[in-house]
Amino acid sequence: MAARKILVIDDSRVIRNMVRDMLPPANFEVLEAADGIKGLEMIQEEKPWMIMLDFLLPKMSGFEVYEALQQSQELIRIPLVLMSGRKEEVTSKIGEPFEDKYFVFIEKPFEQKELITAIKRAMFLAEKRPKRSIMPIGSTTDIGSERTDESLVKRIEELEAKQKLLEQQMASQQKQFQQLVDFIKKKIK
Repeated sequence: MAARKILVIDDSRVIRNMVRDMLPPANFEVLEAADGIKGLEMIQEEKPWMIMLDFLLPKMSGFEVYEALQQSQELIRIPLVLMSGRKEEVTSKIGEPFEDKYFVFIEKPFEQKELITAIKRAMFLAEKRPKRSIMPIGSTTDIGSERTDESLVKRIEELEAKQKLLEQQMASQQKQFQQLVDFIKKKIK
C-alpha cells in the first residue's frame, strides 16, 4: 500500500516534526507548510489524503484556509484535523460542536494516542459528510448550463472592464493627490 499524504500546516517546525515522528513512515508521507498561503497552494497541488491545520498561522490564518476549503467541492471532502494551543481562538470563529462541521479539533500539545484518534475520527467524519450538488439551481439541461456559462463569462468581462477603469481613475487621483501634497509642501517652506 502506498503511503498516504498528510499535509501538516503549522508555523512551528517542532509541531511539524512531532507529527512526522508520531506517524509510521511506512503508512504516511508527511508534507509540510509553514504558513497558510503555502498550505493552501500545497492542498491544491498535492490533494493530500488528510490535512492537519494550525488555526493561528502567518500570511493567511488557519481560519481563512478553512473557509477556502469550504468553498471547494473537491477540497471540502479531505479529512481535516484543526489544531491550536488555544481552543477559545477557534470557538470564537467556528462554533461548536466541530463534528457538525465535519472536522476534528485537537489541542496542542498532544500525545501520539490523541493524534491517531483524531485522524481516525476525521476520516469517519469526512466519509459521513453529505455530497453537495454543484449543478446550478434551475439548470436541468446542458443547454441551460451553457447559457449560464455564457452569461457568467459576459458578466465577468464587464466587471473586469469596470475594475480596469476604476484602477485607472484611482491612479489618476493618486497622482493628483501627490501633486497637491507637493504643492502644499512648497508653500509651507
